[in-house]
Formats: sequence, structure tokens, C-alpha cells
Amino acid sequence: MKLKEYLYMVGFRARPRHYGYRVDRYALPKFGAVEYAQWLHPRETKKELRAEAVEALAVFLQPGDFCIDIGAHTGDTALPMALAVGKQGLVLALEPNPFVFPTLNKNAVLNRELTRITPLMLAATSEDGDLRFEYSDAGFCNGGRHERISRWRHGHAFPLRVTGVNLQALLLQRYSDWLPKLRYLKVDAEGFDLTILKSLDALLGEQRPFVQAEVYRHLPAAQRFELYDFFGSRGYAVHRAGGGGGVPLRGPRLGRDEMATGHFDIFCDPSPFNQLTTHHSGVGGSPPAPGSFR
Repeated sequence: MKLKEYLYMVGFRARPRHYGYRVDRYALPKFGAVEYAQWLHPRETKKELRAEAVEALAVFLQPGDFCIDIGAHTGDTALPMALAVGKQGLVLALEPNPFVFPTLNKNAVLNRELTRITPLMLAATSEDGDLRFEYSDAGFCNGGRHERISRWRHGHAFPLRVTGVNLQALLLQRYSDWLPKLRYLKVDAEGFDLTILKSLDALLGEQRPFVQAEVYRHLPAAQRFELYDFFGSRGYAVHRAGGGGGVPLRGPRLGRDEMATGHFDIFCDPSPFNQLTTHHSGVGGSPPAPGSFR
């Protein structure tokens, strides 16, 4: 832990600080000009919207699909999903942090002729109610719910009260018409992923979406194996998320022992044959071919 992080932990913290955003424009084949709001927090990395990210998602997504992005941050993962499923599809983007949410909200209203993104300033939790998240700095850039991880291990000293909701109940209440179209679930919650996934267990069992989850760097080995076993016991094959840049393509299949160390994402395949195939020719292309997942 760095000296300034230690000082934060013992109470020497700066006042909260808000940052705005800048709208950048990208030229993408098949879409034309696509805009993205870049958060101006100094610790936020520059996001590049690339056609390759959309094409990687289009391997298993098609127009009209439903996706859920838990821990959507600025919308840098929700936007490629939304481009892949088109305006006739839907991406539900959950981000409980009020410091970054205005940027996510901006990305939800940009490109409306191409996408449909519904942002919700909520955390996915087991029960409805407020809870404490922890962040790394006074601008609340990186953080989350570090369940069963020592504060001296994760080093996030800036607390933030956020609103949580049982997402499964919310989906059944407000988005029941979309649930049969649920194709992809992404969870990025800094060690809170398994709790979220357990709260969605019935939904996963019924709809069988592809799932991408984070294996957080400070997650103890026992919790890493618990995450692996959660998917294995439900008939999912666990792979390292490949493709680079956070693109959630299925990489090499992981053995249980390979979960023990490191910081990476896993891509979990619900197919009994574990054969991820391109089911249409590009975004907005033809219907799925025989032998595909649909």
C-alpha cells in the first residue's frame, strides 16, 4: 500500500470531487459516426470505441437480443453491446456510483438511432436497500463492494452509500417481456460478483445466457474456487475472456487451479457442447445458421 493510500485509510481524505465528460466521435464500418462520452476523471483511461469490439460480441449476439451490464461504469462496455443488438434490442446498464453515472447516462442518449441503452443508478444486490461501497479516490473512479476482503488488502478508503436492488425481482417486474431474449450478462463488481450471480441463480438456470465475470485481483483463493464451482455446478464451461481490451470472446478453457491467482475476466459458456459459433454474418446480418446457439 502506498503512503497516500495509508493516509486515506486512517482518515486523511480529500473532499469529494466531480468530473465532467467530453464527447468523442468514431467512424465505425456498418454504423458510420458513433459518439462516446469520455469521463474526464484523471484516473480514467482513454476509451477507444473499436469495430473489432462490436464484431467480437456479434459472434454470439444478434439484433433484438437483451443484455445486462452490471457495473457499467461509463458505458464503455454497454455501448458495444448496444451496437451489436441494435435499436430493436436492449442493454440494461447498472451503475450505482453517482459520480460516474452522468457519463453513463450521456452515453445512453447518444446514438439513439443505433442503440437502446437503459441506465439504472443501482447496484445489484441480494436484497433491496442501501449499502456501503469503497472507492480509491475522492473522485470515486474505481471501487465497489469488497465483500469478505480486508480493507487493508483492497486499499479503497473512500466510502460511498449506494442503492441496491434485487435485480432478479426487478427484471421480473419491469422487464419480463425481455427475459426470453436474455443472451449476455456481464458482471464487473470488484469481488462482489459471486454474491450478485447467486442472487440471479434462478434466472441463469432458466435463460442460460453467456456470462462474463471478473476475477478480482484481491480475491482470496477460496472465493476464486467458489466462483469457478458456481458455474461448473450449473453446467457452464469456464474460459478466460479473450480478445484483448476487455472484449468478451471465449478464450482458453480454464482448469480450477488456474483460478488461484491473477486479475482477469472469465467467459462462461452455457452450451453443453461448448462450441461458440458465429451465428450470423456481421451485425445486422442474416438469421442464425444451423448448429448455432439459436
